[in-house]
Amino acid sequence: MTTDPELPADGASEPNGPVAIHSQGESHAHGGMAKLVVGAIGIVFGDIGTSPLYAFRETFAGHHPLLPDRLHILGVLSLIFWSMMLVVTIKYVMIIMRADNKGEGGSLALLALINRKSEGKRWTKGIVLLGVFATALFYGDSMITPAISVLSAVEGLTTVNPGFTPFVLPIAVGILIGLFFIQSRGTAKVGLLFGPIMLVYFTVLAVLGIIHILGNPAVLVALNPWYAIQFFITDGYLAFLAMGSVVLAVTGAEALYADMGHFGRKPIGVSWLVFVLPALMLNYLGQGAMILSQDINTALQTIHNPFFLLAPEYLRLPLVILATMATVIASQAVISGAFSVTQQAIQLGFMPRLRITHTSAGAIGQIYIPVMNWGLMVMVILLVISFRSSSNLAAAYGIAVTGAMAIDTCLLAVVLVHLWGWNKWLAAPLIGVFALVDLAYFGANLTKVPDGGWFPLLIGFIAFTLLTTWARGRQLMMARMREVAMPVKVFVQSAVASATRVPGTAVFMTSSPEGVPHALLHNLKHNKVLHERVILLTVKIADVPYLTSGNRMDFKDLGHGFHRVVVNYGFMEDPDVPAVLASTRACGPEFRMMDTSFFLARQTLLPSSRPGMAIWREKLFAWMLRNAESAMEFFKLPTNRVVELGSQVEI
Repeated sequence: MTTDPELPADGASEPNGPVAIHSQGESHAHGGMAKLVVGAIGIVFGDIGTSPLYAFRETFAGHHPLLPDRLHILGVLSLIFWSMMLVVTIKYVMIIMRADNKGEGGSLALLALINRKSEGKRWTKGIVLLGVFATALFYGDSMITPAISVLSAVEGLTTVNPGFTPFVLPIAVGILIGLFFIQSRGTAKVGLLFGPIMLVYFTVLAVLGIIHILGNPAVLVALNPWYAIQFFITDGYLAFLAMGSVVLAVTGAEALYADMGHFGRKPIGVSWLVFVLPALMLNYLGQGAMILSQDINTALQTIHNPFFLLAPEYLRLPLVILATMATVIASQAVISGAFSVTQQAIQLGFMPRLRITHTSAGAIGQIYIPVMNWGLMVMVILLVISFRSSSNLAAAYGIAVTGAMAIDTCLLAVVLVHLWGWNKWLAAPLIGVFALVDLAYFGANLTKVPDGGWFPLLIGFIAFTLLTTWARGRQLMMARMREVAMPVKVFVQSAVASATRVPGTAVFMTSSPEGVPHALLHNLKHNKVLHERVILLTVKIADVPYLTSGNRMDFKDLGHGFHRVVVNYGFMEDPDVPAVLASTRACGPEFRMMDTSFFLARQTLLPSSRPGMAIWREKLFAWMLRNAESAMEFFKLPTNRVVELGSQVEI
């Protein structure tokens, strides 16, 4: 994939050739399994770990209430347990996490892997669109998760004292604003506390659950799948509607896959199976045991906030504080995930260049994207103010997650059959079970569209339109530029004979490793000179996350002082053109950065009626083009060594 420096906004287009890679995950073995497990508990499981605050409650007291009797409680608990086993344990931990792109996971990483392995296949375009839509749905999810998590924790104050009710919204908004304001400072130091805090949090979940299970051990029969089946036999449609809330217990499952590159498959799997899954299920069973131990009138009151009522009254305020800390950590993980996904989308050609700041010198994943941060903050605050309660937000939550999970199943089918070579008759039953579960959950969540489920769908469709418009617009613009490009050999022969050569080095950045860059043509046309050394430089983004330093640069001498240089990066890496040029002798021992000028072409788009895109999409692409980050800053070019030359292009 080619990063396009000639466009003021950048991404990826064409596949790169075979390159040597290394996996970020190779260092996992050296980090210490215990340390990685604790780190994974602190970062990866924040979203799914805070689900007990609202998932069980919403199933009974949400928009489709159930009577909290023995049939429904055991049926819901059975659904929660088997959802965790099928969706999280089997689908994600045991299968999908094996489909890594050189150690990296997530929809875009998997999409890049499939695209690389399936080049030329008829169905590749459809799979790409599915992967892009899964990414688009993630943005809706990343707005709702901080809002519902923090709000549900702060609402616990009402179980301490009902007089706190008027202060719930202001406190939640204040916490969220503070969270977004500290993003630019980085989270490396605070992140050291995430693991220990979440360890305490999950331990408290388990202990609270065990206390109530000991009081009513009969609740353990809910682990038998028969109770879920009986729930459907007795209350078919109500059970189907209940799945729309039960799925809240597995929201965050996709984070296990997305964060795999930071911790590795094994530490995440170990922490889930040994610690997180038992703690979550003990807490859900404890909530069920508590309700079963009460008469129906008391149960109808308790079911509105069973999580905090697990604790005795004198411990509820500390539990609220601990839960709030856990939800802040979960929100931080989602925000960081949005930054990471955005960086991948930029590098893979689905988004224009945005300003990216690294907040840690040692951790490559610690980045900050201002426009994403403030955009997310505004949307999260609007959600909290508009919906006003976590119960109302729960109606909007789930549809984006279940949609993404269904798409992951489609991508998994491609991986099993076309990448891993499984027999179709062996893969079909497995994919069929996953698809049935995913579609059931997605269908149940579609019933919540009028009550707020429209929001993540709207955000998803807007994001999908932006992502696909940018990708298609770049393809059309680069095609138009190639149509008028002059062959390098012809240009070199004619220019050398007629142009005046001046001392120094000129680097002309171009999206294509063929043809003459527009900036070079304009420079010769207007300034009538050529530098002694002319470098035609192309940055390519590979379909792998990281490249070895030995495969960073390809160099070709074109004669007469002209050189073709291709700099390769993985889609998780941060391009730094001056650093690469300074670290190599390929351009000659006399190459000096202070004698070098970088020439960029800034294209102005002219929408036209030519075939390609609808006029409204061309205008949208032109707007994105104008507002994209400058190639100078994106590639870390020295500001006092850059010359920009403009031109106009019709698509």
